[in-house]
Amino acid sequence: MEKKDETVTNARVVEARARNISNKVRCTECGGQSIEDSQADIAILLRQLIRDEIHSGKSDKDIFDKLRNDYGETVLYEPTFDRQTAIIWLSPVLVAGAAAGIWAYQKHRQRTNVHIMALNLVRGVPLTPKEKQTMLEILTPPSPKGGRRWLGL
Repeated sequence: MEKKDETVTNARVVEARARNISNKVRCTECGGQSIEDSQADIAILLRQLIRDEIHSGKSDKDIFDKLRNDYGETVLYEPTFDRQTAIIWLSPVLVAGAAAGIWAYQKHRQRTNVHIMALNLVRGVPLTPKEKQTMLEILTPPSPKGGRRWLGL
């Protein structure tokens, strides 16, 4: 009786592992489905291959490696994180950061240029010292209050 319980438990463990792996493998024929959900011939064969590999004592990592080697990286829903995938995942962040930096620099430069041009205009106009002082106070860019402001805005 104890041997039968152990056999049933082992069969459940194998089935759970097989389903877990099958849910992480893309059907090469269907593309959008896992081999667990697909009824394509290749999916049925891959599910059987996974069960055979589990029965032969292979680890989940070994099975994923075999599938990756036989069918390519795209067969797995969770590809390995290497240099290529890092570039793919991080490139939008880098592009957005560069765009934000360029935008902030241009805003800062535009704001500074307006004040410099206005100050240069005032310097060429004959004004009384009091008028000159008033214009310089009005046209001098305000210093940021409370320390540095975000992106210099």
